[in-house]
Amino acid sequence: MKKLSAVFFIGLLLFGGFTSCKTKETTPGNEPPAWASEAIWYQIFVERFYNGDTTNDPVAASIAIPAIGVKAPEGWQTTSWTGDWYAKDAWYDSTKRFNNNLQYRRYGGDLQGILDKLDYLQDLGVNALYLNPINDAPSYHKYDASSYHHVDVHFGPDPEGDRKIMAAENPADPATWQWTAADKLFLKLIDAVHQRGMKVILDFSWNHTGTRFWAWQDVLEKQENSVYKDWYAINRFDDKSTPENEFSYEGWLNISSLPEIKKVNLTTERRIGLPYEGDINPGAKAHIFEVTKRWLAPDGEVKNGIDGFRLDVADHIGMVFWRDWRKQVRSINPDAYLVGEVWWEQWPDILMDPVPYTSGDVFDAVMFYQAYRPARYFFAQTNFAIDARQLKDSLTFQWDRLLKPNRYAMMNVSSTHDAPRLLSDFANPNKYKFKANPYEDSGYISRKPSKEGVSKVASLSYSFIYKYRGSPNLERGRNGNVGRR
Repeated sequence: MKKLSAVFFIGLLLFGGFTSCKTKETTPGNEPPAWASEAIWYQIFVERFYNGDTTNDPVAASIAIPAIGVKAPEGWQTTSWTGDWYAKDAWYDSTKRFNNNLQYRRYGGDLQGILDKLDYLQDLGVNALYLNPINDAPSYHKYDASSYHHVDVHFGPDPEGDRKIMAAENPADPATWQWTAADKLFLKLIDAVHQRGMKVILDFSWNHTGTRFWAWQDVLEKQENSVYKDWYAINRFDDKSTPENEFSYEGWLNISSLPEIKKVNLTTERRIGLPYEGDINPGAKAHIFEVTKRWLAPDGEVKNGIDGFRLDVADHIGMVFWRDWRKQVRSINPDAYLVGEVWWEQWPDILMDPVPYTSGDVFDAVMFYQAYRPARYFFAQTNFAIDARQLKDSLTFQWDRLLKPNRYAMMNVSSTHDAPRLLSDFANPNKYKFKANPYEDSGYISRKPSKEGVSKVASLSYSFIYKYRGSPNLERGRNGNVGRR
C-alpha cells in the first residue's frame, strides 16, 4: 500500500495538469510534429514479429557474409515460432556460445505479417508503428545494410526477382533506382497504415553499413582505386605485392561486419557517449539524403511516404551532419518525426544528456531510457530501490531540462529490442541492463512470469508510461541479446 500511495502522490505532483501540445496547422521547423504527442507506439522487430508469407523465408545463402567468413551452420533451417528461446536449435554449433548461435537464427517474419496484424494492432489502441530496420541486409537485425534504398528481399513476396531488379541498377545513381516487390509491399503497408489514421517510422543507422553494401563491395574489389574509398574509415589497403592481406578498417565498436562511414571536419573531440561537432564523408552524405527523400516521398508524394525516422547510435555521428539532415527531412515533410537513440555515456551507470539532441536543431525526441530507469528502480523489486521522493526528483530533473514541446514528444520506452523484456526486467534485481541474461548471471530468471508479476507490470509500470508526459512505446520481436517469448 505504501508504494501505491506513493504512486498516487507522484501522480498528483507530476501527472496532473499536463495536457498534450495543441494541434498546429504547420509544425515549426524547430519543434516536434503535433501528432507525436498523441502517439501510442508499437515497436516491431520485423523478422521476429509474424510470418505472413512462408514462401519468402530466408535461406542459408541469404544469411551468409562472405567478406568476413560468415556462413550458415550445417543443417541450418528456420526456427519454430513456438520454441523455447533458450533451447538449442538442431543446427546449434557447440563450439560457439549461445549468443553467437543466435546470430544465425531466423523466424521468417515479414511485411505481410504486419499487414495481417493491423486489425490487432489497431484494436490495441496503437496509432504509430516504429519498425526496426527493414533495409536489405544479411543479418536478423538489419543494421548491416546491403542497401539503404531497398527493403530486405525476404520481407517481400519475390526474393529472387528482387535480386535481379537490384542487380540491374546503378546504386550510386538514384535515377536508375527501381521499386522491387518488397519495396512495393512496404508502400502498400504505408498506405494501409495511413488509411487507418496511423503513422509509421523507419529505423536506420547512418553510422555504418554492412560488408555486403554495394559501395563497400566496390572498395573490397578495387581497394585504393575505388571511388568509394573515402566513404569509409580505412586504415590500410591491401598490398598486392605480398601474400598477406593488409587491408584494415574501422568497424563500429570493432565489429568487422559493420564498417564505419568516415567522420570528417571534426572541430571538437569525438567521444562516444557525448555530442561532438563533425560531419561524415560528403559522398556518403549525399547518398543518405537521396535515400531519405525516397522513403519520405516515394515518387515525390509525401502522403505515400513514411512519417519519420528512428536513428541508431546517434552519438557516434557528429552534430553538423544531424543538423543538415534534419533540414533535409523537414524540407521534404515538415511533419516528419525524428527520434534518436541517445543512451549510454558510460555503461552501465551514466546515461546521456538528451538536451543537445532535443533543442530544436537535431531530433524531436530520444528513446527516453533516462526516465524508464528510475521508474524501474521504484516499481520493481531490485537491489537499487528508490523511494517516491527520489523518483519524483529524478523525473523532475529529466523532464525540466527539456524544452516544453519536446517533453510531449519523447518516446517513453521500457522494453525495446536492445533491453530486457519488461516482465524479465521486473523479475530480476540486477542493475538496469547489466548481466541481463542467464549466461552472464546464472541466477537470472527467464521463466514464464507469474500472475503477480504480470499484474504488477500492468497496474504500475504501464499506468506510469501511459499517464506520464511523452508517448508510450510497446515492443514486439527481439534483438539477439535478450529473449523472445
